[in-house]
Amino acid sequence: MSKVYAVVVVGSGIVGLAITRELRRRHPDLDIAVVEKESGPGRHQSGHNSGVLHAGVYYKPGSLKARLCVEGKASMERFADEHGIPYETCGKLIVAIDDSELARLADLEERGRANNVPGLKMVGPEELREIEPHAAGIRALHSPGTGIIDFGRVVEVLAEELRRDGVDFYFDHEVTGLRRVGDTTVVETPRGEVLGRRLVTCAGLHSDRVAAMDSAPDVAIVPFRGDYYTLTPEARDLCRGLIYPVPDPSLPFLGVHFTKRVDGSVWAGPNAVLATAREGYRRRDIDLRDLTETVRYPGFPKLARRWWKVGAQEIWRDVVKAAFVKDLQKYVPDVRSDQLVFGPSGVRAQAVGSTGDMVDDFKLMVTDRSVHVLNAPSPAATASLAIASRLADDVDRAFSLREHAGGGPAS
Repeated sequence: MSKVYAVVVVGSGIVGLAITRELRRRHPDLDIAVVEKESGPGRHQSGHNSGVLHAGVYYKPGSLKARLCVEGKASMERFADEHGIPYETCGKLIVAIDDSELARLADLEERGRANNVPGLKMVGPEELREIEPHAAGIRALHSPGTGIIDFGRVVEVLAEELRRDGVDFYFDHEVTGLRRVGDTTVVETPRGEVLGRRLVTCAGLHSDRVAAMDSAPDVAIVPFRGDYYTLTPEARDLCRGLIYPVPDPSLPFLGVHFTKRVDGSVWAGPNAVLATAREGYRRRDIDLRDLTETVRYPGFPKLARRWWKVGAQEIWRDVVKAAFVKDLQKYVPDVRSDQLVFGPSGVRAQAVGSTGDMVDDFKLMVTDRSVHVLNAPSPAATASLAIASRLADDVDRAFSLREHAGGGPAS
C-alpha cells in the first residue's frame, strides 16, 4: 500500500522549501514529501527575480511584509553565511528626481524607521553622487543594508539540505486534483498519487488553482510579466549598487530601476505588463487557458478599468525601447540604448480580489487539513525563512502535527 506522509508540501519554490525546512527542524520525526510539477526546484518566481535582499523600507508598518522582511533578511544572511552562499550588502538609493517626490520620500523614511531598517539616511545631491556617481536626483534615501544574493542558489542549497534530512521529492508531478479519503488527502498527479495527512501548498503562479481543488479561495492570480534590460559589460560602472525610484502609492507597481547582481551584471527594469501566460517569459508566449481565466475573472475588468492608463503606458514602454530608455535616463542620464541588451524576464503571481483590488500583503487560506499560500509577492524571497516560521506556527496550531509523527500505510 502507498505510504502516507504526515505533511505533503506542494511547490518547491523558495517559500515551499523554506516551510518544509522549518517543519523538518521542528518535527524531525515526521515524514514529509514535496510535490513539484517541474523537473527541479525554483523554476519560476524563485529563479526569475532580481535577487535583491530587501531591507524593509517600503512596507506599511505593522504589516506582515514589514515584520517578516526585516526578520527574514537577517535569517537569510545567516543561512547564506552557514552554507557559503555569496551575497553583497551593496546598498540602495531611492532617488527623488524633482520636488514633487520629496514628501513621498520623507514618508518612506518614516516607514523605514518604523520598520527598524538599520542605517537609513537622507542624502543631498552631492552625497548621492558620492554613492552613485552616475545617478541623477535632488535628494535620496540611502539604505546601506540592502543587499543582493542569488536566490536560485539558495533554492538549490535548501533542496540539497532537505534531501539529506530525509524529505522525499516528487518532481515532474503536476497536481491535477485533491480529494479526501478519511483522514488522508490524496494528491493526484499524472504519475500517481501522493498521500498525506495534512497539506501545505505554495504553488506560486498556480496557487489559486491548487487551492481551489481543496476549498474556494477569495482571490485569483493575475500574472504580470516584467521585462529587464541588461547593461553591457562596459556600461556596468554606471551603477554600483541599487538605484530605485520613489514609489507612487497610487500605482500598483514600483517602476523601472537599476539592480546590481551578485555576478557583477546590472539589470535595468522591470516594466509590468499583463502576461498572456502564467509561465510566459517571452512576449510571444500565449496560453489560451490562462488568458481566458484572467479576463473572465470578475475582479479583472474592475482592475483593468482602474489601471488602464498605467497599463497602456507599460505596454508602450515594453514594445518601444526608446521609451524604456527615456525612463531609465531619468535616474542614470549617461545610459544609452546601445548599452542595453533585452532580457531577462519574470512573471509575478499577483493575487487580485473580486473587487479588483490587488492583494498587497502575504495571504494564507487555512482549513482543518490544509494551509494554502495564496499571495507571496516581493519581498517573499528575502522574507522566506521568516515566512516559513510564521507558516509553521499556523500549521502547528491547525494540524497538531505531533499526532502524525511517522508514516504509515493508506487506510
